[in-house]
Amino acid sequence: MNSTRITGGPGTRRRRRVAAAATAIVAAIAGVGALTGFHLELREIDPPGSNAESEVVTDEVVGIRTFTPPAGIRVEADLEYGTREDGTLLTLDVCRPAAPIASVSTVDVAATLPAVVSIHGGSWTRGDKANTDWRNVCMWLASEGFVAASVNYRLVPNAIFPSAIDDVALAVEWLRAPEQVDRFGIDPARIGAFGGSAGGNLAALLGTRGEGPLDAGSRVAAVAELSGPVGLGAAELAADGASVWLRGIIGAYLGCEPGASDANCPQAADASPATHADVSDPPVFIGHAESEVVPLGQSQRFATSLSAAGVPVELAIVPGGEHSIGILDERLRAKVAAFLHALLG
Repeated sequence: MNSTRITGGPGTRRRRRVAAAATAIVAAIAGVGALTGFHLELREIDPPGSNAESEVVTDEVVGIRTFTPPAGIRVEADLEYGTREDGTLLTLDVCRPAAPIASVSTVDVAATLPAVVSIHGGSWTRGDKANTDWRNVCMWLASEGFVAASVNYRLVPNAIFPSAIDDVALAVEWLRAPEQVDRFGIDPARIGAFGGSAGGNLAALLGTRGEGPLDAGSRVAAVAELSGPVGLGAAELAADGASVWLRGIIGAYLGCEPGASDANCPQAADASPATHADVSDPPVFIGHAESEVVPLGQSQRFATSLSAAGVPVELAIVPGGEHSIGILDERLRAKVAAFLHALLG
């Protein structure tokens, strides 16, 4: 498999030219010395690459590791989709099928393909779009006929909520822009989201947080999430018997003391996808193992809330204790793929 490193497209270069021109004007007025504080060192999210830690902690061949990518998948790595105010470079990888796949809907498939934004897990504190497991997810989605965009986003402790969801939303907007639509042959009306663990929370939140048509801005037309901690409020965590570990990572992500009451951590509700659910939201597929590290009650309650809000939902509970894409074996891959194909083509 060959990867191509690209630091930025034409849109990025135009933004840099505009920024350079603006800096020159300000310098002429105020003097170079006064501008020193405006220059930030650009930095990438660390750690990058295939050796970054996965949320699938076992060494066994489980879940997505049982997938063998077919020949011909095209991967373009480290495409810049944004730069944040603190100088963080946001990047993603795009995986594309070698040719149209027979299982994909034949509706205009010769001209465009549906896309899926893939969101890695790792407790909002670690992980990478290109670690071995998530690169495999990216190539699996491409093998199903989707243009897959595997994204990196800002991590705790350098950034807390809502930084990660803002980054993921920006990635959808970037993918939907005419420049990327033309570049990758995407249908901007057929973009979905897939995530696992912390990425499952972000995928679900991406689906419910916005309003309006599902083919504009950062809206998506389908969400598939696995093992997401989706109910971050103290009452929900108590009802599920959440572990000290889970409460701790949620507190760090939200910028709250672990176990803080809902009154003392109001952002917990805002970071919980069900808070925002309404009938305009896209259908959601939820996968969860019976006895894994994130309590099953999280997904069950989320499914109930979505249904009550009028959002179509499918909940698949699998045996065992594997987590996130550790449960994404051949059988579950077939279910997720069928769900995405039904909604995206």
